Amino acid sequence: MHKTNKLLCYLAFGLLPTLGFAQEKQDKDAPPANWYNLDFQKDGVMGISTEKAYELLKGRKSMPVVVAVLDSGVDIKHEDLKDVLWTNPKEIPGNGKDDDGNGYIDDVHGWNFLGNAKGENVTYDNLEVTRLIRLYEPKYISVLPTTPLSEKERREFVAYQKMITDYTSKMDEAQFGNLNYGRLKQEFDGMIKGLNKEPKDITKADLDAFQATSDRQKMAIRIAKKELDKTTFDKFYEDLKEGATYFSNQVEYHLNKEYDSRHIVGDNYEDATERHYGNNDVTGPDAEHGTHVAGIIGAKRDNKLGVNGVANNVQIMTVRNVPDGDERDKDVANAIRYAVDNGARVINMSFGKGYVYNKKTVDDAIKYAESKDVLLVHAAGNDSKDNDVVKNYPMKYFTDSLDAVVGEAKNWITVGATAWKVDGDLLAEFSNYGYRSVDVFAPGVKINSTVPGSKYKDQQGTSMASPVVAGLAALIRSYYPDLTAAQVKDVILKSVTKVDQKVKIKGESGSKRVYLDEISVSGGIVNAYKAVVEANKLSSKKK
Repeated sequence: MHKTNKLLCYLAFGLLPTLGFAQEKQDKDAPPANWYNLDFQKDGVMGISTEKAYELLKGRKSMPVVVAVLDSGVDIKHEDLKDVLWTNPKEIPGNGKDDDGNGYIDDVHGWNFLGNAKGENVTYDNLEVTRLIRLYEPKYISVLPTTPLSEKERREFVAYQKMITDYTSKMDEAQFGNLNYGRLKQEFDGMIKGLNKEPKDITKADLDAFQATSDRQKMAIRIAKKELDKTTFDKFYEDLKEGATYFSNQVEYHLNKEYDSRHIVGDNYEDATERHYGNNDVTGPDAEHGTHVAGIIGAKRDNKLGVNGVANNVQIMTVRNVPDGDERDKDVANAIRYAVDNGARVINMSFGKGYVYNKKTVDDAIKYAESKDVLLVHAAGNDSKDNDVVKNYPMKYFTDSLDAVVGEAKNWITVGATAWKVDGDLLAEFSNYGYRSVDVFAPGVKINSTVPGSKYKDQQGTSMASPVVAGLAALIRSYYPDLTAAQVKDVILKSVTKVDQKVKIKGESGSKRVYLDEISVSGGIVNAYKAVVEANKLSSKKK
């Protein structure tokens, strides 16, 4: 799951490792509110011209479009989301029965594949690399390069060796970060207690006046004062806590081979054909990520609350399949199938991982969605990597048992992230890219959206760029319902804004500057106004 943490840390104690999806110090100044919906010509920021698109659509009728948010869960009581929720018309809430006969009891607003019938839920899970090592380790830990193996075993052994290298690197970074973020947080916890103030009330003058009693405290104060040049202490401290929690979770859950939470679900995990498990708790234990994604897609527009989502006639269906850790392929496939079977026309997937356990199961679900004319929108990932080289799952490519590409989904859009300044670093420094594998870019830096408790928060990542495109797809399907999923994809890719400016990417031999058409299929940033113009040309129902 893609998370964010904006803290720029120096580690006193050495330099803190950057969070691959987290260290986005793109611009020091704040963008305008709702910038991703704004227009470059009018507003001077590289938004997608949503408001301009609605001006063009005035007088045209729309129909509601169901968008499934496959994520960590959504706060269905949020003030800016409660009026745009999908509600299962055939399900009677709270009666403990499967009224519509779809195999899911009381699935009023969606379904949770990370729970059980008792109402218990998975919060944490491993990374996929951890699960795979746990699977292969008993067989290959003692194997030597000279050990006779079958061709299948040889491929598994080579893959296992690569996994061990990757896992060791991740664990070293996690342990280092856990130790140092934890120490730094302890220092600030002590200082906050000593100052006897709430974090929101602490100023640089307070830090100047604080009598440090150790070199570690002195270093912590220097770090905080440097950060206070561009933010407030309470935001700095919140970022620090997020960083400490992230690395702690990495060590305790994500990379812990002894930890396995699947027993909570109680399914037969090896049976990929099993469909009916879980519960109807679509919010789950931590719905921040999914709630933020849902708000970008469809937060109620023009209600004088919070933010405006991209789509103005949308119903958000929540399908919980992403824990704190890597999602499981069986759950991804079942989440896609559930969404398709219950009327979703667009599915947003703001998650991804570097390893896969049962790709065929996911491929079959993607093909099923394609057969039902459902568009899938997926985040490219936040590792500053080339997806043509480094794989990010799930993906639009279908493969055989030897991992050779045998087809490509026509109902799939992969989205990278951009910032708002054309004269700055337009490409988000964390965003993955790919000439063949990443289709478009969309705003994904400092995006303000909904979070649980009827609150709002800036987050960033390709997790935020993907729902911008999903919202745009919903907008098009709402006003031009005759267009197929493949046609909607074509409209979005053909109507991008192309920028005559190079952006910086990280390559294997260091950073270099390239044009967007060198690192994506479309070569540009999605544009709602241009997409409406293009859809108008294509639609048989244009006025």
